[in-house]
Amino acid sequence: MLKKIVVTGGEGRFSKELKKINSKYKFIFRNKKQFNILSLKSIEKNLKKFKPDAVLHLAGLSRPMSLHNKNIIKSIDLNIIGTANLVKVCSKKKIKIIFISTSYVYPGIMGNYKESDPLLPWNNYGWSKLGAESSVQMYKNHLIIRACMTERPFVHKFAFSDVKTNFIFHDQFIKIFIKLLKFKGIINLGGKRQSIYNFAKIYKKNIKRKKTKGELPRKMDMNLSKYKMLVNE
Repeated sequence: MLKKIVVTGGEGRFSKELKKINSKYKFIFRNKKQFNILSLKSIEKNLKKFKPDAVLHLAGLSRPMSLHNKNIIKSIDLNIIGTANLVKVCSKKKIKIIFISTSYVYPGIMGNYKESDPLLPWNNYGWSKLGAESSVQMYKNHLIIRACMTERPFVHKFAFSDVKTNFIFHDQFIKIFIKLLKFKGIINLGGKRQSIYNFAKIYKKNIKRKKTKGELPRKMDMNLSKYKMLVNE
């Protein structure tokens, strides 16, 4: 039974929202100086000190997306090697690992992707997250959440009308996420399947409509039936 969870990347966007909620879980937030995922010694030290039931792995490199092309060494280190290091120690200590992945691991061609569908990332960020997933999946005591979320408020001046996703704001995402922590395996998690423009215009009336010219695949949306079944939605 999960009670105490150590969180890597404890000063990131998702962690800041997680700190705001009341939960039955005790989260211990550690920043990159306190918990260095590139150091096996640092990982061992933290897990020995806090003796958690699970590690929620949020540390890594996300944006800007262009950085994963410009500096693949940093992308590989922080997203793939750092995650693999964490899996090594968690597996040795029999501690559950909860990993936040991304909808970007899917090809973005057909849409309505289920957890069991073939994977083919369409950019380097997606590849780095799939590399991380590979190590996590080698250890049976895991939960992988393939997420599609964004910050509130919607920060962009335009939104794609021909790109379908499952955007949901961080604060809404967390309320569902908390209900899933007790499970294992892979779970897609996000909001309603719709165009980015239709999502954004609800919250930002003056948002400008735009069509993709290859910036994003057109059908990035995931099938969310598994999570809804698990939480009885």
